[in-house]
Amino acid sequence: MKRESGILLHISSLPTKYGIGTLGEEAFRFIDFLKAAGQTYWQVLPIGPTSYGDSPYQSCSVYAGNPYFVDLDTLLKEGILKPEDLENCFWGKPGRVDYGALYYYRLPLLERAYSRGRSLRKAEFAAFRAANPWVEDYALFMALKRKFGGLPWNQWPEKAARRDPDALARYREELKEDISCFAFTQYLFDEQWSRLSAHAKAQGIRLIGDIPIYVTLDSCDVWLNPQLFQLDESCAPTGVAGCPPDGFSEDGQLWGNPLYDWARHEATDFAWWKERVRASARFFDLIRIDHFRGLESYWAVPFGEETARNGKWVKGPGMKLVKALREGVPEVDFIAEDLGYQTPEVEQLLKDSGFPGMKVLEFAFYGENGDYLPHNHTQNSVCYIGTHDNYTLAQWLAEESEETVAKAVKYLALTKEEGYIRGFMRAGMSSVSRIFVAQMQDWLELGAEARMNAPGALSTANWSWRLTELPGEELAAEILEMTKRYARTGEPVHA
Repeated sequence: MKRESGILLHISSLPTKYGIGTLGEEAFRFIDFLKAAGQTYWQVLPIGPTSYGDSPYQSCSVYAGNPYFVDLDTLLKEGILKPEDLENCFWGKPGRVDYGALYYYRLPLLERAYSRGRSLRKAEFAAFRAANPWVEDYALFMALKRKFGGLPWNQWPEKAARRDPDALARYREELKEDISCFAFTQYLFDEQWSRLSAHAKAQGIRLIGDIPIYVTLDSCDVWLNPQLFQLDESCAPTGVAGCPPDGFSEDGQLWGNPLYDWARHEATDFAWWKERVRASARFFDLIRIDHFRGLESYWAVPFGEETARNGKWVKGPGMKLVKALREGVPEVDFIAEDLGYQTPEVEQLLKDSGFPGMKVLEFAFYGENGDYLPHNHTQNSVCYIGTHDNYTLAQWLAEESEETVAKAVKYLALTKEEGYIRGFMRAGMSSVSRIFVAQMQDWLELGAEARMNAPGALSTANWSWRLTELPGEELAAEILEMTKRYARTGEPVHA
């Protein structure tokens, strides 16, 4: 058996001088930091283009990469951009992603990169398009979205929305340059990711990715496959996704994503899901399935509701989908994000799947002897301090009730001498869970200002936190010492 550990830090949170983290030098240096710290994994959030609310869980494509992650310094070195192209650009305040500024300044830069790079990379670009047929549909979708003023696809002219073959042929000719530009940006993303992935492999770092269970209504995926979703004749959803009221939100969470027509998916032996997972495996060594409990049963909210209160539980595909993925994409390993409302049926699905579930230490002290307490952890699990949706640990210690914090202090034998946060890290590292993952914010002991996302709140603070500089050798050495102490270096150990 191997015991391993990793760090959760989204690409957007890397420090750069261009307003958002990218696939450039800082990403390579972060991999070197992970290596020096004795880590095995780098976990990131979904890497697709963001849309509504700038959330990586609301993307317009399950195949495409986020164009904001294309590194500009790399394009400057390659001569595809010129220094004067970047003059008078505004990138927002240090430590925060300004998505409005990125939309206004970065996308025109990528168009300039296309105008120069298409001739310099003609053969490579053609080979990328030939090897990735999905990019043609994605690029056409984006070009049409631009043509129709950014409207959702179900508000486009009917022939475009319904994908009339003759109309699409005319649009492909009319929008040829826009289509090529959007495809070229994906080529740049793919090329830069390939270099970064090769560096990670050389350093012994495995990449953990994240598949959102749902896709956005205004996405290339629903436009291409409306029959796979619960839509009415006007292509509006009949029901949308969310989660019920709980201790974190009295109204529940209304995500708004269209629900799957699982019977249609089953009739195709889940071909769309297999291809989606296979595409993600291009980027990642291990894939977390977001909202795994939704495969057992999902919270369906009638379209038009203002909150998630009036939803109901509906049975999902369960093991039928799990078996299809295990047999159809056997090379992929998964983590099940099994958080949320638990039932015996969800627990059985996790057991039957064989996937490791998640044990979140911040959740361990709300009840008595829950599954999240370290003495109840199992080897086939991934232990987290918290996730991108939770408090940073410093915030948790500062804002949770005195009673809850006191439980943690007593149970984990926390002391001021060691430091409460370092005591939590010790608990995670010493857990029997096969993998332990901590957010970078928690190793840095950052507070509420560094929280990645507050679920259910539309805020510019969500998804915008960034490092101003990478952590240094001293922290790497400290993490390495603890990693070795609890045998999480990836070397085989006795069970």
